Amino acid sequence: MDKKKLVLIGNGMAGVRAIEEILKISNELFDITIFGSEPHPNYNRILLSKVLQGDTAVKDITLNDWNWYEENNITLYTDETVTKIDSEMKVVLSNKGREIPYDEVIIATGSVPFILPLPGADKEGVTAFRDIKDTDIMLDASKRFKKAAVIGGGLLGLEAARGLLNLGMDVSVIHIAPTLMERQLDETAGKLLQKELEKQGMKFLLEKATEEIYGEERVEGLKFKDGSNLEADLVVMAVGIKPNIQLAKESGLTVNRGIVVNDYLQTDLPNVYAVGECAEHNGIPYGLVAPLYEQAKVLAHQICGRATAPYQGSVLSTQLKVSGVEVFSAGDFTEDEEKKSIKIFDEQDGIYKKIVLKGNKIVGAVLFGDSKEGNRLFSMIKKEADISDTEKISILQPLGAEAGESLVATMSADEIICGCNGVSKGAIIEAIQEKGCTSVDDIKACTSASRSCGGCKPLVSDVLQFALGSDFDASSQKEAICSCTTLSRDEVVDEIKAKGLKHIREVMNVLDWESEEGCSKCRPALNYYLGMVNPIEYEDERESRFVNERMHANIQKDGTYSVVPRMYGGVTNAKDLRKIADVVDKFEIPLVKVTGGQRIDLFGVSKDDLPKVWQELDMPSGYAYGKSLRTVKTCVGEQFCRFGTQDSMGLGIRLEQKFEGLQTPHKVKMAVSACPRSCAESGFKDIGFIGIDGGWEIYVGGNGGTHVRGGDLLYKVKTDEEAMSITGAYLQYYRETANYLERTSAWIERIGLAHVQSVLDDAAKCKELNARMDETLSVYKDPWKEIVESKKTTKELFETVGNA
Repeated sequence: MDKKKLVLIGNGMAGVRAIEEILKISNELFDITIFGSEPHPNYNRILLSKVLQGDTAVKDITLNDWNWYEENNITLYTDETVTKIDSEMKVVLSNKGREIPYDEVIIATGSVPFILPLPGADKEGVTAFRDIKDTDIMLDASKRFKKAAVIGGGLLGLEAARGLLNLGMDVSVIHIAPTLMERQLDETAGKLLQKELEKQGMKFLLEKATEEIYGEERVEGLKFKDGSNLEADLVVMAVGIKPNIQLAKESGLTVNRGIVVNDYLQTDLPNVYAVGECAEHNGIPYGLVAPLYEQAKVLAHQICGRATAPYQGSVLSTQLKVSGVEVFSAGDFTEDEEKKSIKIFDEQDGIYKKIVLKGNKIVGAVLFGDSKEGNRLFSMIKKEADISDTEKISILQPLGAEAGESLVATMSADEIICGCNGVSKGAIIEAIQEKGCTSVDDIKACTSASRSCGGCKPLVSDVLQFALGSDFDASSQKEAICSCTTLSRDEVVDEIKAKGLKHIREVMNVLDWESEEGCSKCRPALNYYLGMVNPIEYEDERESRFVNERMHANIQKDGTYSVVPRMYGGVTNAKDLRKIADVVDKFEIPLVKVTGGQRIDLFGVSKDDLPKVWQELDMPSGYAYGKSLRTVKTCVGEQFCRFGTQDSMGLGIRLEQKFEGLQTPHKVKMAVSACPRSCAESGFKDIGFIGIDGGWEIYVGGNGGTHVRGGDLLYKVKTDEEAMSITGAYLQYYRETANYLERTSAWIERIGLAHVQSVLDDAAKCKELNARMDETLSVYKDPWKEIVESKKTTKELFETVGNA
């Protein structure tokens, strides 16, 4: 039988999901053509905030790469927009003059960001936050400018603001309402969220209405209706979206706020469907991914002629996680005469939970600070579960908590695990039992659970562990190191060892990398793994390092660099201070600052001056830019302090001198405090030492960044020698088992403190780890000292280190 011609207008998440559902039913029904206005394959728009925040790359958020279209015989036209649907001739026409006939057509044009009609909204530096192009504009602006204003305190605006903070910008959020995310959170949760984000450096101007964006060609600031101003070099509008209905209007379809569809996603034109953010069902256009995927499934069955239940609308839920802030809301959380609430508020720990009841049914929920119960509550709301026989306060407590029972063990089979894709616990267990899934990646491939926002990965893993029992292999829960390969970190390292691989290119060729050049995620990782496995023979590939590591300095917003010479244990002397002062004068360095790591940072050094600055300083690099030991912070210790019980400066200097230049999966910071007062903040470092009577307490896994974590007590030791030995073995074990770019805080939580202790308790293993550490340290040379002593010209120096 001849295949029908199916045209999809829009290459976004909802439309392509409909195609995926159609292909599941049959790949023999349609010849498929897809038009996409962007020059990219289908990608996960939800994760653009992760790209902006620096947690991932654009390549890694691709849902279906170019090969997927080819493998499924789909014709894809990117960077091309359909301008008309001719329903009489049954063809679609594009802006490039292309005419494609159709038997069925799906409109999935999504939505467009709402740009406030303000004077100055067309100036350079004003952008929305909707697609990859917008993200690139923001990333570029962060390199050249300092002050950002985000208009809109909703979900998208806060994620944009967090990303800009990560990029080093001074960020202010302007919001017309008195509290943040007022559509998703009640007043209490909104104020808690504001307080938490203010701790991270975000500024808020609430109940502010913007009147004008001022500046010459580029934005210079905002003027508000109350007469106040705010300086800004970048303005991000995140005030909402509206369905993209222009094509539908011009093609004669019935539109309201969106393209009007029935319960089977059919428009009022024959053989024309609409799905996703552009569609309006029963007066509601949906903007979250879960309802769009529900629509896609109904549409696919309808268009393939398969019986299906009609789409009846969706109950909405929202989950936000910005730098450790957990927020969840679902359903109708407002209170009135008919709807009453139950609340738990732990002000000390910042945890707030609220459910709203209408009679004996939960109709809404808000969680702040602890959202583990979100999926269970959302499932109860969707099912309209009767709770008349339940002690109501217990609903806000984890089921089985008193007995130590796991959450997934208490969940029914129909409860939703992945809200984005509507995947239940039962569907995951079915995939495990019938399709042999044994890992989160397997479950993702079989069911799409965790494929979208990824927030449900821990719960998916819990279901795996529950279903497999003793057959569950924690080590098999792998995640590929990047999209260029399906191999995990452990598999890559094992292959390097087993096959004696020596170079990055060799690894990619032998292990069948999909991209010949690799990507910005895997090249630095491979460079590290090769050096870690074979420190003596491997020749570091500097061009595969991040820009700061290639330049041995931190690039700043204005394109200049900051230089940090090494000061062991934060201790310096008159000679070195004079050197620094002379360099500051000679090169007219505009800012000299003492860092939190007790060193001196020279800001505003031009690229051309970098080699000469290092020559004049003639001091080791402080590695303020490196995935290595950064600094060892110390207090003055027993030599001077009347409370000090140990020589903190002495141990700090020994540690820093021994481990300087050590390449590690991520940056490592240490601190040594001479007494339990911990003036050097030893409890929040990767490794911290606190002096006690008769020795040291060693704390590990601390983190003082955006994910604050107190360190765990690893050991108590009596001597400096024991402290040095434990540190060497601990760091080497971290080097050999952590994923690249995994901080010690995340690593220790993943593999467990008890496991690390069991390794270090084995004297033979501890000795072997220290031997491998010493071998690694034996080849260290201060790279800048080695380069500048060669007396090369500035041009030659930069050719040597790799010009950024």
